[in-house]
Amino acid sequence: MGLLELRDISMIYGNVKALQDIQLTVRQGEWLAIMGPSGSGKTTLMNIIGCMDKATSGSIVLDGLDLSALDSKSLTAIRRDKIGLVFQQFHLIPYLTALENVMVAQYYHSLPDEQEAMAALARVGLQERARHLPSQLSGGEQQRVCIARALINYPMLILADEPTGNLDEANESIVLGIFEQLHREGHTIITVTHDPEVAELAERCIVLEHGRIADERKHKSVVREEKGA
Repeated sequence: MGLLELRDISMIYGNVKALQDIQLTVRQGEWLAIMGPSGSGKTTLMNIIGCMDKATSGSIVLDGLDLSALDSKSLTAIRRDKIGLVFQQFHLIPYLTALENVMVAQYYHSLPDEQEAMAALARVGLQERARHLPSQLSGGEQQRVCIARALINYPMLILADEPTGNLDEANESIVLGIFEQLHREGHTIITVTHDPEVAELAERCIVLEHGRIADERKHKSVVREEKGA
């Protein structure tokens, strides 16, 4: 059994089947990429995994807990305590500094700790920008604040929705380097991406089409590591 288990997950909006009978297991420490064309169900799947939406049918189990049986209040607590979210649009509070944006996540989880929040920013190379507002940061720096915010409560699962979608090449390289380091440290990561080069960094990639898993593959580097194990 993996850290995350999706069993026969379907999502229906009116007459639209956004997801159909999704079966998926994600192991502890695995990096999974999700790809697919617009309208394939990527965001819907991410929202269900991230406890932001409930599937029409099927079950989702995280760390042995059946999330499909929980109410919205309980799902909010799971999202707060066990999942770190990184968004393409950043969703930083504009009137708070980088440090304060990280501390907000602590506030909703337990107690704000400025020293700990500063350490999280240092981890993504932003300690010297901690007192700056989002408007004073580049897109890449804002995304790194998002990563620090996602990590501050030590989540068991990191979900990233198009984390490099708004970044130039230089900042994309920095952000992906952070994800690679997190993976080496044993974090479980799921990224939604349209970029094959980003997906190639993950251990495994699934491709959605019309709400179904149309393809699933391990990447060559992972296959080589397994053969050499």
